[in-house]
Amino acid sequence: MKKSFTLLELIFVIIIIGVLAVFALPKLRKNNLPKAAAQLISHIRYTQHLAMIDDKFNSSTGTNWYQSRWRISFSKSLTDTNNKYAYTIFSDTAGGSAGNPDPQEVAINPLDKNKKLTGGAAGASMIHTGDSIATNEMNIGEEYDVLDVDFSANCRTGTTSKTIAFDHIGRPIRGALSNFDSAYHSSSTGTNILISGQCVIDLCSVSDCKAANVDEIISIAIEPESGYVHLLKYLNK
Repeated sequence: MKKSFTLLELIFVIIIIGVLAVFALPKLRKNNLPKAAAQLISHIRYTQHLAMIDDKFNSSTGTNWYQSRWRISFSKSLTDTNNKYAYTIFSDTAGGSAGNPDPQEVAINPLDKNKKLTGGAAGASMIHTGDSIATNEMNIGEEYDVLDVDFSANCRTGTTSKTIAFDHIGRPIRGALSNFDSAYHSSSTGTNILISGQCVIDLCSVSDCKAANVDEIISIAIEPESGYVHLLKYLNK
């Protein structure tokens, strides 16, 4: 005689499956980090490409031409990026090169010419997350659950700037270009701003990368001189 499950036993099985699914969901969400890293690597490479084909040196534009180099910059704003990390690719050619990505300065999305390469930027007159011309997947907080973005010391001139630019031969540059007083020098820190050591950008699924576990962080490296960008192994900080 064949045994069959009672209704009560089936209910217990369904409940157990539901409980296991709840515990599995957080791990599934963490798989978004490799997707975010792959997208960011592609966009860093595209920023370098723009810098190399659009040499910004022009003596007729004034002495601060170097402040308009192509860059990729991260921002987070309660009202403009929904309090999530987003990034923008732009060339700061207007408004005195103050470091803000005005809409006309943002790169056009080569995959959709009606959109700009920004996930949202802070400022009343900027393109914001959700705007019709924004590339919303560049808001990596909303799209990929990235809660923190951390730059290593080799990527910064100060403690807060999260910007990487490139010169006309593709060499990576660190810091806020609005503070530069010459092509390769920052007036705010008195340092050379060409990246001289491996620059590491951490993307984390927790609010503080420095407290992230090994499965909550993924890292991207930008090499000095060549600007070669690639994925590093997961790091345990």
